[in-house]
Amino acid sequence: MLRFMPVGDSMTIGSAGEHTWRHRLWRHLCETYGGPFTFVGPREELYDKAADAPVSLAYADPDFPRAHLAGWGEGWLHMAPLIGEAIRAHRPDVLLVSLGLIDLGFYTNAEQTTENVRAFVEAARAARPRIRLVLLPVIPNIRAASDPAFSAQVEHFNVLLAKTAADLDEPRSPILLASPPESYDIHTDTYDGTHPNARGEHLIAEAFAGAMWEAWGVGQAYATGNEPT
Repeated sequence: MLRFMPVGDSMTIGSAGEHTWRHRLWRHLCETYGGPFTFVGPREELYDKAADAPVSLAYADPDFPRAHLAGWGEGWLHMAPLIGEAIRAHRPDVLLVSLGLIDLGFYTNAEQTTENVRAFVEAARAARPRIRLVLLPVIPNIRAASDPAFSAQVEHFNVLLAKTAADLDEPRSPILLASPPESYDIHTDTYDGTHPNARGEHLIAEAFAGAMWEAWGVGQAYATGNEPT
């Protein structure tokens, strides 16, 4: 069985009432991947905005493997110390990682964030030497649209992330850099300029699915024309 672990921040954990891109990707793989698979990780909850804590299980569709390692307000800085234990406990084959916005927004500059990427990969491989990783660059968000200095840091980090992925890639533990969704628009694909709405969830799922299909032959290309439901 192929075991995926989604790793991310608020865009990955999602909040109460949402499907999440994790669900969209699961549905896609159910339709296109020929073998057994599941999602694994130490957490299942969504973020509850009223409680200001990750305590909700109110998924729009809860009937899927909800496990993940994602947290509202968490970044590479926070996940690097956690990933080794999570891998040893849950034995994923593939990490699907969407991180960086929180780091750059609150904690570290582009270079420092890149060092945490390296620490994350090192810890992941120490726990499971043949782990595969798919990394999503930081995608458009409202702060980058309105803050030129922050936008420059995002752009710089994404360049460093691509170089780091290429530098650390190795045959036994390959690293894919997913392409940011070309049509992603903060005005139509998010509900607040940062967090994906239904259409945005599909586009993020498509980014991960496309990378795995093109590089590894996992699943198929993501179906176009998904209605935002």
